[in-house]
Order: sequence, then C-alpha cells, then structure tokens
Amino acid sequence: MIGEDWRRAADPEAIEAALRADTDKEIKAVCVVQNETSTGCATQVPEIRAAIDDAGHPALLMVDTISSLASIDMRMDEWGVDVIVAGSQKGLMLPPGLSFNAISPKALAAHEEAGLSRSYWDWSEMLAPNAKGFFPYTPATNLLYGLVEAIDMLEEEGLDNVFARHDRHAEATRRAVQSWGLEIQCVEPRHHSSSLTAIWMPEGLSADAYRKVVLDNFDMSLGSGLIKVADKLFRIGHLGDFNDLMLMGTLSGCEMGLELAKVPHQKGGVDAAMRYLAETAPAR
Repeated sequence: MIGEDWRRAADPEAIEAALRADTDKEIKAVCVVQNETSTGCATQVPEIRAAIDDAGHPALLMVDTISSLASIDMRMDEWGVDVIVAGSQKGLMLPPGLSFNAISPKALAAHEEAGLSRSYWDWSEMLAPNAKGFFPYTPATNLLYGLVEAIDMLEEEGLDNVFARHDRHAEATRRAVQSWGLEIQCVEPRHHSSSLTAIWMPEGLSADAYRKVVLDNFDMSLGSGLIKVADKLFRIGHLGDFNDLMLMGTLSGCEMGLELAKVPHQKGGVDAAMRYLAETAPAR
C-alpha cells in the first residue's frame, strides 16, 4: 500500500516511483479507489494510467468505482482501465446487493494464466452463462428489475447532466461548510468528491455526538468517520436521486444541529449554498 494520508487522493508520482523500482515486474496490479467514500477524496484516474505508462510497467489498472459510478465521470476504455469494481448502492440508487465487474482483454488474459484458486469470484463461471443471458447462481431478481429502472432514469437525465448535478451540489455543500468556518477533510480542491463531502469537527469535539443530535432532532442520518478518523468527522452525501430542495433540507439540518450541539461555527452556510444554487440553476 502506498500513502497513509487520508486527506489526499492516490499520488501518481508515488505510484510511478514504486513501479520504476519494481525492476523484476513483480507487481501485478495497481489498485485505486476513484472516489473514497470514507474521506471524500477523488482520484484522477487518467493520472494513474499515465504514471503506469510512464514507468513502462505491465501492471493492470484496477479501479474501485463503488461510490463514483453514475456520479462521477468514469471512462474505462478511454482511460485504459483494466478492471472496474462497482456496486448498486450508491450512484445507481439501489439497495446494496449487486456488484459488477468490467474487464479488459488484458485482464482476461491475466485471469486465464492465474493459478490462484477461486470459485465464486471466477470470471469464467460468470462469462459463459452471461453470453446466453443467464447467471450461474441465484440472481437478485428484484434488484435487477430495479437496476433496469435506475439505468432508465440515468439515461433519461443524461449522464453529462447527472455529473453536472452532482458537481453543483458538491460545490454548494463546500460553500456551506466554508461559511460555517469548518474544515473540509479533502485538502486539495482538485480531489474534492462530487459524491460526498467529509467535514472535520473542531478539535476536542465528538463528531458522533453531533451526528446523534442531528438524528434525534431532525431524523437525519449523517455519515460517520471510519477507523483513524472515527468520531473526528461527519459526511454529507449528495449523490444519487438528489435535488436542490433535498440538499437545502440536509444543510439546514446540519446548521441547526451545529447550534443545538453547541459546535463553534458561523451562521450563514445555508444561505451561501442557496445563493450558489440560485446563481447556477440550470435553464428549464
């Protein structure tokens, strides 16, 4: 694993250096998360592809798109990605229960040569029945019907419009956070996530206690911090089937919660977000 800084996305320079140092080509794959759900940092996937190419290394590029698929632009072929891992529970607007792989010819060739024992996760077991429209195990039929509807919704809106909507809601959220005088977890603006925003609590205060105040008073559940940022930050999601009114309700609950929980902050975050949304409202 490269890098321990949870406030930044994957570092292409560090990846390139590691690959150049691997003169025996023992590294089989570079694995990155396009959008890290727990931190709100989004990796620029084309930069990782360029790092691999510049190092002249044959490693596969494998990308986790769990919280970015259908929320942030992802171009497998154009960006030279070999394996994509995705799930149903984020941008596809479904309950958890479905997972997807997209696989390049290079990755399939590596799969055929691999000697690692596997069963359920064997692509060969999936590909043969899928060619005839079947699934090798018991499928999650209800979720598949939901997936058809979710894809119809995305195509009706248009993916460019979906991405622009998430970008706009993310920026409005960041403006609210900045107006509150709080700190965004992701320190580099070019790595800011359009799926969610993670916000640090002031030193010495409990993010979980704040989240409980918001839940108890407004029946709104904010995301928690995980592992080494546990109880230090909270997360606002703005992906999926989400609109301006839903965002303003979310930010209002956050700002009222800050007051009730006696978290030091400046008022006006909701107003700042509302102004931005009004200024950038798409033409109808």
